[in-house]
Amino acid sequence: MSRIGKKALNIPKGVELTQNGTILVAKKGKNSLELETYGRVTAQIDSDSVTLSRVGEDKQSSAFWGTYRSLLNNIMIGVDTGFSKTLEINGVGYRAAVKGKVLELQLGFSHPVNHDIPDGIDVVVEKNSIKISGMVKQEVGQVAAEIRAYRPPEPYKGKGVKYSDEHIIRKAGKTAGK
Repeated sequence: MSRIGKKALNIPKGVELTQNGTILVAKKGKNSLELETYGRVTAQIDSDSVTLSRVGEDKQSSAFWGTYRSLLNNIMIGVDTGFSKTLEINGVGYRAAVKGKVLELQLGFSHPVNHDIPDGIDVVVEKNSIKISGMVKQEVGQVAAEIRAYRPPEPYKGKGVKYSDEHIIRKAGKTAGK
C-alpha cells in the first residue's frame, strides 16, 4: 500500500496557501485554484510546507489521504508553473491552426475538424506540433486526449495525432508477391 499521504508538501516560493473551512486555496499573483476536501482530510499549514492527515482509520480514509495530497500538489504546481502537453501531427496534408477560441484541424477527412478551446487552456500551433498548456492538470490532459482521439496514430505509417513522447509500434505491411 502506498504511503504517499505521509509526505509533506513543500510550498513553492511565491505561492500562498490558505485554508477556508474545508477548502484549500493556492494563490500566486492573479492565479488562484482551490481544492474542496469535504472534511475527508485535515491540513496543517506551516510557513513553507503543508502536511495532510487522515480523519479516520479505515481504508477509505487512507485512499482519500493520498488522493488529496496528490490533488493539492497538482494545484500548487499548476498555480506556480502550470502544465503542458505537446501533440505531433504526422501525415501528408495534415495541419492545424488556431482561429480565435477554435482549433481547426485538417486530418484527411472531407471536412475540417473544429475543436473549441475551453477557458483556462492555451493552445499554440507551430508547424506540425500543438502545445496545450493550462493551470489544471486534468483539463490539459483531457483536451489533449480529445484532440488525439480525432485521428489516433495508425501502426503502419504512423499517420495521425500522437503525443510528442509517445512511441508508435510499427507493423510490417503486406509482403510483395512471389
